[in-house]
Amino acid sequence: MTTNRQIRAIIKMKTKLQFLRKFRFRKIEFLALILCFVNFTYAAPNTNQDLKDVYVTTKLTDASLTETFSAIERQTQFTFVFDSALSQTASPITLSATHESLDSVLRKITTQTGLRFTQINNTITVLKSAGQQVVTGKVVDKEGVPLPGATVMEQGTSNGVTTDFDGLFSISITNSAVLEVSFIGFETQTVAAQTGAAMTVVLEANVNALNEVVVTALGIKREEKRLGFSQATISADNLSQTMPTNWSSGLKGKVAGLNIVSSGSGPLNSQQITLRGNNSLNPNGNNALIVVDGVPVNSEMTTSGSSASYIGEDSPIDYGNGISDLNLDDIESVTVLKGPGATALYGSRAANGALVITTKSGKQTTGLGLTYNSSVNLDVIQRWPDWQYEYGQGTGKSFNAAGDPYYSYGGSEDGNNTGSTSSAWGPRFDGQEYYQYDPTVEGQSLERQPWTAYKDNRKDFWRTGVTFTNNLSLQGGNDKGSMRLSVGHSKNEWIMPNTGYERITASINSNYQISEHIKIGSVVNYNNRSSDNLPSTGYNNGSIAYFMIFQNPNVDLDWLRPIWQEGQNQIQQIQPFSSYIDNPYLIAYEATNPLASSQIVGNIFSNIDLAPNLDLMLRASLNTYNQDREQIRPYSINRYKNGFYETQDIWKQEVNTDFLLSYKNDLSEKIGLSASVGGNAMDYKYRRTDASVDGLVVPAVYKLANGINNPIVQTYDKNKKVNSLYGLVSLSFENKLFLDVTGRNDWSSTLPTANNSFFYPSANASVILSEVFELPQAVDYLKYRFSFAEVGNDTDPYKTSKYYSQSAFPSSATVPTNLYNGNFKPEITTSFETGLEARLLKNRLNLDATIYQTLTKNQIISVPLDITTGYSSGVLNSGEVRNRGVELTLTGKIFDAKKFKWSSTLTFSRNWNKVMELADGIDGQQEIGSGGNATLLAKVGGTTTAIYGYGFVRSPEGEIVYDNAGLPAYPDEIQYIGDASPDWKAGLYNSFNFGPVTLNVMLDGQYGGIIYSQTHHKLTQQGKLRSTFEGREEGFIVGDGVVLNEDGTYSPNTTEAITPDWYNRYYRRANVESNSFDASFLKLREVSLQYAFPKRLLGNSGITALNISVFGRNLATVSDFPIYDPETAALNGDTILPGIEMGQMPSPATYGFNLKVNL
Repeated sequence: MTTNRQIRAIIKMKTKLQFLRKFRFRKIEFLALILCFVNFTYAAPNTNQDLKDVYVTTKLTDASLTETFSAIERQTQFTFVFDSALSQTASPITLSATHESLDSVLRKITTQTGLRFTQINNTITVLKSAGQQVVTGKVVDKEGVPLPGATVMEQGTSNGVTTDFDGLFSISITNSAVLEVSFIGFETQTVAAQTGAAMTVVLEANVNALNEVVVTALGIKREEKRLGFSQATISADNLSQTMPTNWSSGLKGKVAGLNIVSSGSGPLNSQQITLRGNNSLNPNGNNALIVVDGVPVNSEMTTSGSSASYIGEDSPIDYGNGISDLNLDDIESVTVLKGPGATALYGSRAANGALVITTKSGKQTTGLGLTYNSSVNLDVIQRWPDWQYEYGQGTGKSFNAAGDPYYSYGGSEDGNNTGSTSSAWGPRFDGQEYYQYDPTVEGQSLERQPWTAYKDNRKDFWRTGVTFTNNLSLQGGNDKGSMRLSVGHSKNEWIMPNTGYERITASINSNYQISEHIKIGSVVNYNNRSSDNLPSTGYNNGSIAYFMIFQNPNVDLDWLRPIWQEGQNQIQQIQPFSSYIDNPYLIAYEATNPLASSQIVGNIFSNIDLAPNLDLMLRASLNTYNQDREQIRPYSINRYKNGFYETQDIWKQEVNTDFLLSYKNDLSEKIGLSASVGGNAMDYKYRRTDASVDGLVVPAVYKLANGINNPIVQTYDKNKKVNSLYGLVSLSFENKLFLDVTGRNDWSSTLPTANNSFFYPSANASVILSEVFELPQAVDYLKYRFSFAEVGNDTDPYKTSKYYSQSAFPSSATVPTNLYNGNFKPEITTSFETGLEARLLKNRLNLDATIYQTLTKNQIISVPLDITTGYSSGVLNSGEVRNRGVELTLTGKIFDAKKFKWSSTLTFSRNWNKVMELADGIDGQQEIGSGGNATLLAKVGGTTTAIYGYGFVRSPEGEIVYDNAGLPAYPDEIQYIGDASPDWKAGLYNSFNFGPVTLNVMLDGQYGGIIYSQTHHKLTQQGKLRSTFEGREEGFIVGDGVVLNEDGTYSPNTTEAITPDWYNRYYRRANVESNSFDASFLKLREVSLQYAFPKRLLGNSGITALNISVFGRNLATVSDFPIYDPETAALNGDTILPGIEMGQMPSPATYGFNLKVNL
């Protein structure tokens, strides 16, 4: 048979390679002929002793067969013989061997290519394995981004490869093989191998991955299972479900133990974020630290000049704070580090926990790397007080000759003037006619007019708010580095006319591997926000909330729209009924509060590999914040009859420089070690200049030079420095038992020299119980953790000042009123935390449970002193506050089918706060803050959020005691009314996935707590709520209660009281009890419906991903609170006081649409 074939000789030579040229007979026949003559067949794995005794050292990357075998031939006596066709089809070979046996090297080649080897003496013949095939493909995430380092395994074998930087792989497998594709943080996919065209394997993120990497203190990335403390990470997708204008609003209900308080004070709506209760007696000393890409961001607010939300010289204005300016679209994730054990490396400023924000960085993309994200938000007011429009203006004590109530704007033939009162105890609207205000004559009507209710005379003032947001980003990267650039623009028109803001943001995040051992990078986030007007807040004549309270049912809102009286433009406003009630359109369009602000948050860093296991990080960061503000007050406004103008220039800057030296190495096969030492130098500066003139020479000319008197100029400076050294040692045993020990020492400039150095340690431990013990099959993973930490906290600058203070007047100074204390020490917070993490039922059910305790002592507080000392207050170390609590997070995959998925997450938290000790000589109580007659008082045995005020006098049986006039008796002392903090908080998040459609629904709420409402007091006192109908027709009320008899006994109250008098006494401002309400609520917080266009529909359009969504936020509220929103607080200058509503504005529901396009 072979005589009919042309055979070429096999040229055997020690050269690059030798080919078997094509024969005329079929290759299979020739291979069979060879097999007949060989007495040994080698196929990996092979146990040929000769090959095991030959050693090779080589390193190849994507080498061809020729290059690979030539490299081996140069080091050995062997010669490789193979068909030239193999060199055309074989996969590239990547090989690394150091003094490794040839047997082992050939096994590696077999794994990558599927080739077999037979040895005859010094000749090795290369053969294609029967049934072997090469499969190529790409591994990407759901957005099409390649996943480098993903593992591709042939199921049931040890044959596997990893993807390259572009996510590509090539693997030789047997026929009908199944591939398992896995990557950290993603669900493992099992797919049938496909030959021919390259495969594309799409992995979905696994939110419950056991070995998920999280960002911890100082930006150190750790595996979650190694952590001995509680943390929660919220992804960008979860945070931006409903595109909130303030990113922190996206956290509500999603993190156990996190509490967000805001006053609902306007479009910027500054928020106070606390974790695990209040540790400090200072209401501004409980904020969590906000860190953006390693840069601490100052979240303090700066007062607009008015420090009281109740009847001050002016109304507080919420100009926002540093955290409200961050662009949501630039945020990649928010990691919440809840306790001191998690944040000990940040030092004193993170004693209340920290939120570590990581912004988006560049990634390799399948397209241009261009992303356009656009949304529109519509704000609609859906919840209103239950105003009454059945009775009009009047005192309820004016009757005509027939004994019927009447109304008269000014004196008339019907009777004396009844039109100057702010109350609505007047006649029922029943078709009658009276002399009323006539806007055409700006006075009493010439004839009687119909007595009419204008039922929308409050609602019509407000409008539907709208916010347009557009973001554009460009990103890219390779194995050397990456970069992401973004710009954003937001235009907000808030629900109040002539209010809102415009914001421009820009961000750059870049890094580059400049050499094998050095990587540099920088992150810069810039934002600029401007506003022509931000609303004034609180209960004050100049706030719109005040007008909403004092507006009467019989007053047409259109009467007030012209603002100025005829011929009195910019001189005298239209305010027909009382000079105490400013015209709402004057408040909106003339009494404005412009703002121009900018902020830069950025850093530059370098990572240096000093040695194989030794790295050095160097970083310098900057947070600079500038605001230019104005307060414009026209003529005839209640507080400033001749006008007022003020400017404020505020500048803050914080510079941090850091180094972190890290070592990581395994001490043995069982014991792992990593250690870090570092340092930080923080330099904080604050400058503020206020200049104002009370009284303008020329109306409507708002310049300091236009003042009747010279401007009053006040300056405020603060400087603070903290130097720190810290260290971290992490040990692991068999990757099951983990221990972290940290220590940090701070040197603070705000403490007395003798006490300005303080050291605090922490220790965190965890053990993977599921790997130590044999647990039931239902338990996939079980971890126990324990944490201990002690952290210090310094104070504001100049608490130790003993010199004269600056004055507003030239060449003058003021004597300090605060007693100098040169010996006070830092606050110390000691915390313990323990918890369990479990994954059950094949990872279908995940549990995270935590119990904690924090104890803060040496509270730095200001206490009042007797006037005979010459000082009004002194700074002391005194007071101890304890917080104990429990947190629970439960996540379940209720359905996990291919076409339908339903996952649910429940969060629950409860905190018990207790004041253990206070300073001597202050009568056992410390005032935290007040609003109206409601006061937050800390007493030993009580809490830091306890509300005190006057209530009812009650009998021993708890009945209200009335006086001889039939009105509730006046109490002699204030009493405990309730607590602003809830008993517990909870959230329930559900996500439903139907292929390309995703529905997300978020419910959250709280149980317990109270709110004092100044708005309710005034509306009820003035008869403007439907709840005041009782007793109107009768003209009197007999209060339900008892009277105190002369013999000390009690008998039922039977005295009739005039209806307005009864409401005025029962709901008087000082009666905190009658105007306080249960703060429990349940909210439909978020609903979003998203559609991701399948790639087949996008075709060759150039669009790599297209997503649209509709969403809603704060869509429904279930609560007994009778005003707008139970989530409220009082804004006292720069302090947010929980549990007190002081002139609340509406809280709208939000509806919106979002479009996201990737190119």
